[in-house]
Amino acid sequence: QVQLVESGGGLVQAGGSLRLSCAASGSTFSSYAMGWFRQAPGKEREFVAAISTSGRGTYYAGSLKGRFTISRDNARNTVYLQMNTLKPEDTAVYYCAASASYSLSSSQREYDYWGPGTQVTVSS
Repeated sequence: QVQLVESGGGLVQAGGSLRLSCAASGSTFSSYAMGWFRQAPGKEREFVAAISTSGRGTYYAGSLKGRFTISRDNARNTVYLQMNTLKPEDTAVYYCAASASYSLSSSQREYDYWGPGTQVTVSS
């Protein structure tokens, strides 16, 4: 089992930046690929980014166009999501998730553990 807790959400002006963190419990964090998803009110949860166990492989939703960067620090059992040039349409609850699968995936069904989420609100 692994427990995940997101932090770093909040209110930011359009065009600004925010960095989310996801802290994992346990000593086997480095064996999980990690992902970020988001869900706006009334919309389906969508994939944002994923990162391999080592941090050397990454995968992003094409719609982000390079604005978001995922990274991880296995020594701190933490994965990050750097969000730049934020837009009002980025407003959502952001979730981190852990996957025991070897390959990176944008599918929610490939992730085994989920955090409770953190709210990101981008004002116009």
